[in-house]
Amino acid sequence: MVFKYDVVALASGATLTEIKNIESLGTRYFDLDINRNGLNVFQDFKTFWQLLSLFKHEKPDVILAYTIKPIIWGGLASRLIPECRFYALVTGLGFAFQKGNRLKNILVRLVAFLYTKALKKSEKVIFQNLDNRQVFIDLGIINEEKAFVVNGSGVDLSHFSKEPLTSIPKFLLIARLLGDKGIKEYIAAANIVRLKYPKAIFQLLGAEDASPDGISLQEFEYLNSKKVIDYLGSTDDVRPFLKECNIFVLPSYHEGLPRTVLEAMAIGRPIITTNVPGCKETVVDGVNGFLVEKQNSAQLAVKMIWFIENFDKWNDMAHSSRIIAEEKFDVKKVNTELLKLMGLN
Repeated sequence: MVFKYDVVALASGATLTEIKNIESLGTRYFDLDINRNGLNVFQDFKTFWQLLSLFKHEKPDVILAYTIKPIIWGGLASRLIPECRFYALVTGLGFAFQKGNRLKNILVRLVAFLYTKALKKSEKVIFQNLDNRQVFIDLGIINEEKAFVVNGSGVDLSHFSKEPLTSIPKFLLIARLLGDKGIKEYIAAANIVRLKYPKAIFQLLGAEDASPDGISLQEFEYLNSKKVIDYLGSTDDVRPFLKECNIFVLPSYHEGLPRTVLEAMAIGRPIITTNVPGCKETVVDGVNGFLVEKQNSAQLAVKMIWFIENFDKWNDMAHSSRIIAEEKFDVKKVNTELLKLMGLN
């Protein structure tokens, strides 16, 4: 196979299997030392220096960075590399942009300042929803003319093929154990539904996370004291779990555009998610699922009960999810748009 471009992939903590898969695509891989969570001046400077050293050695023509730290430290490092085009893919605003107490608001201002400096000479900044784009514009991080939107990261429609539904009222949430994924609301809603429908099944799939917003397994067990949620641990392949569920739930507080929802839609599952940036782009309310208010466990429970009581509507909604995935979120379409934005197609 002849490749048009020489591609180098940079990431942190890839397994041997993942590295082998990356290299099988004809791509070289370098492992980075990145502390994904929190601010540590020494660790972050190490990341910046490592990126700068790699950029100087590789002399890239184009850099595409995504997620907060690669964008910030990669963007700053790229400014020291002449004739290099830097693009940023903002996959969500994350915990750092969620306002709260005084210290939290200081963090928001600090992150906005770092983004501004990192993206000063970027060619384009690509977002996964219009709301996130507008936040960056309103905060003065970037100018409107360099801000663009694509439909998330896309989903491989052949890898996530449509699967039939069963009649079992089985709900599934796939998410890291983070407060802002709506874990607590999911547990509370499940407890409400179980009072009326004790045979309903509620599952959670996802690993612990070291984020300040993380929920430890011990805390989860405390929150799930009535054992209403079946915790499934974590996995490298979500397809068997999506296949076994019938309704997919994501009560997240914010997203770029949630990959788990796209995968559930591709497999053909009705969706319940929140009416927040990123999530609301995946659901036509009442067509392929429902949107509920953020942090509203009672409203979430109402929609879960609706599904239990309206089995005859499941297949139509499942079909609509698959059609929306095909029309809007096909990874081939998304990748073509990304390459076009970067002038690489």
